[in-house]
Amino acid sequence: MTAPTPHVLVINAGSSSLKYQLIDTATDESLASGLIERIGSPESVAHHTVDGTKHDKEVECLDHGQALQILSNAFQEHGPVVTAESLIAIGHRVVHGGATFATPVVIDDDVIAAITDLIPLAPLHNPGNLAGIEQARIAFPSVPQVAVFDTAFHATMSPAASTYAVPKAWREEHGVRKYGFHGTSHAFVSRRAAALTNLPVAEANVIVLHLGNGASACAVEGGTSIDTSMGLTPMDGLIMGTRPGDLDPSLPGHLSRVAGLSLEDYDKALAKESGLQGLTGSADFREVMTGYQAGEPEAQLAVEAVVHRIVRHVGALAAVLGRVDAIAFTAGIGENNAVLRELVMLRLGILGVVADEAANNSAEGEALISADSSHTQVWVIPTNEEGEIAQQSATLVAS
Repeated sequence: MTAPTPHVLVINAGSSSLKYQLIDTATDESLASGLIERIGSPESVAHHTVDGTKHDKEVECLDHGQALQILSNAFQEHGPVVTAESLIAIGHRVVHGGATFATPVVIDDDVIAAITDLIPLAPLHNPGNLAGIEQARIAFPSVPQVAVFDTAFHATMSPAASTYAVPKAWREEHGVRKYGFHGTSHAFVSRRAAALTNLPVAEANVIVLHLGNGASACAVEGGTSIDTSMGLTPMDGLIMGTRPGDLDPSLPGHLSRVAGLSLEDYDKALAKESGLQGLTGSADFREVMTGYQAGEPEAQLAVEAVVHRIVRHVGALAAVLGRVDAIAFTAGIGENNAVLRELVMLRLGILGVVADEAANNSAEGEALISADSSHTQVWVIPTNEEGEIAQQSATLVAS
């Protein structure tokens, strides 16, 4: 009997989008990738990239069931062929695993029920993740489905780092604590940073800055997360596209008293109207940076605030680590915005960081952007969350 190909289909389903990637886990090669946007609209758009060629198509996609059919059609039309027999697993990104899931799990009805129970901790994310899971189980009923949780990498945080000083009932009955997110990205990038600095993973102290529309910082000691900027939900920490990051916890009570703001409106404002959106009217960091360079006051304040918050968290995480061997910039903004990276590095002299301006400005792919005289190495390292999910899924189903 022929052994199955070591292919894993990775699905990252959001409320109105579905990203996917087919990965050969024997070589870490991405065989194809795609994105279906505006799910729920009769004017959706599907993108499928294979062999360096991107195929775009306007489609009607009213739900995640149709999205899975569009995904299947794209593979049939443009390749490579994907069947139940060609897959060893389907790996799903799930944002919140709470205290229930500290490792990847093979999905069954009990796992789905547990992820459903965690929706209050990630109401913007877990429902979309579940929709993708449910439809993939229908489309590929014989293929093992694996859930890989954003929170799982941070399960190694000590109780001192993860515990909130709130009433005992909140902690014990409602799971109120720090969980952290972007775990697959932090895990992958911190391992690459250790390799690039020629240190064994078990000996490397790394701060990872995952900077995208969502953003978080993480202190990784010997391959394990010991602290991170996000907390109970993905709202905490750094300033993001539409999320504010650090806030005074008394803010909802204050706004309720002085503005009559309901908790529902408060949650909506924090999720969709804050961060860069609240500061400038745009959640797109590229637009904000254009305004910054043009001298627009709101954009300048926003960028300065973003940099200040990053530097503050790097300083705190450095103190927790005690020694920092490398700092790694990753994700959409971290990988592509040299100006932001330079502004941050210029503020990290206390860690002995010396920027290499030319290297930073020309960085593509994995690149060292600190000078030879820098006490702490600084790298740009493209993240590979899909590859990490594929490898974790393949390892689990093979065990």
